Parts: sequence; C-alpha cells; structure tokens
Amino acid sequence: MNTLLTKVLLFQNTRALLCAAASLQSQVLTTQMPLGVLLTSRQYRSMPTHGIGKYRHLLPKALPKKKKDRVQVKQIKAATATEFGVFNVCVSGYDMTLVEHYSQYIHNLCNHFDIKVDESCALPTKSTEVMVMQEQGTKMYVDAVLKTHERIVQISEMKATLFPIFMEVVLKNQPEGVRLCVKQHTEADYQARFKTRPELEGLLAKIHN
Repeated sequence: MNTLLTKVLLFQNTRALLCAAASLQSQVLTTQMPLGVLLTSRQYRSMPTHGIGKYRHLLPKALPKKKKDRVQVKQIKAATATEFGVFNVCVSGYDMTLVEHYSQYIHNLCNHFDIKVDESCALPTKSTEVMVMQEQGTKMYVDAVLKTHERIVQISEMKATLFPIFMEVVLKNQPEGVRLCVKQHTEADYQARFKTRPELEGLLAKIHN
C-alpha cells in the first residue's frame, strides 16, 4: 500500500513540475526580452581559446641558408673515335629576336635527336659604333651604334655519324642576317660569358705587384 502511494505522489509532483515549466516557457516567449538578458552565462568558460589560428609550430624548421659556392670551370671532356667532345654552336646577329629564336630551334632540334645539351646561355651584348667623317674636315662623328647579340648552345657526346645530318638541317634553316659558328669549347669561351671589371682587375694587379 505504501509503495502504491509513493508512486502516486511522485507522479503528481512530476506532473506539477512539467506544468510549471510549460507555463514559464510560454511567459518567456510571449514577453519581448532582449537577447542579452537570456544569454548571461558563458558557455565556453571551460574551453580555452589561446593558440587558435597559430600554425608556425606545424611548419618544418627552416634550415640555415648556405653561402653559394663560387662557380668553377667544368672539366672539358675530350673527343673519342666515335663521339665528339664538347663544342659550342654560336649564333650571333644584330636582330635579337632572330638570334633568340634560332638558338631555341637548335636546342629543340638537339632534344629531338636525343643530343646532349650541356647548357644554353647568352653572351654579353657588344656595341659597335659606326663613325663617319665629314666631307669638309677631319672630325668624325658617330652615325650609328650596332648591337651584336650572341647565344651559345653547348653540345657534348654527339655521335660522329649524326653530326653531318645535324649540320645540314641547321644550315638549311639558318635565317638571313644570322651568323653561325661551330667551334670546340675552351676555357676562354667560358670566361667570355662574364662581363669584365676593369677597376677590379686594376686593383688586383696593384696588389700582386
């Protein structure tokens, strides 16, 4: 009997609590209250926000920069009975566009024939002044300045049987106004790639003397 009475009382209390909660909710919804009054508690107090957005610790540690080594002359490979050594295909002319396109054509041709190209580079532009003497007088004045552009395609380990075919194709496609020269690569050709510095050379000469 006591157990049944306890269950009845518990059911009545639960029902009363539900009715009270429903009435409170209806009052809150019908009454226009500001949003800040309802949300007074900080829900994120237990979740710290420091460190959000930082990503430096995820990146790998950067290695210290190494100083670039001084460029040294590569060893020139000698020719054999069946292969050429290292030689340069020099292209020069006054029209930079023609010179550049022709050197690119030679480079692409080497790639097509599986010919090893060590490097393709440009030499410093050379300027030539054209002087003209006056009809009545001995003074000369500059009439024009011609700029010579030069490109080099360095080739190595070319088979001797392929060289005549390669030269025939290159000569047939040589544009007008562009000079072509094929010669063996030397250390002087490597040094010609860099601009001369007369002031530095003069100081070095004074130091050594």
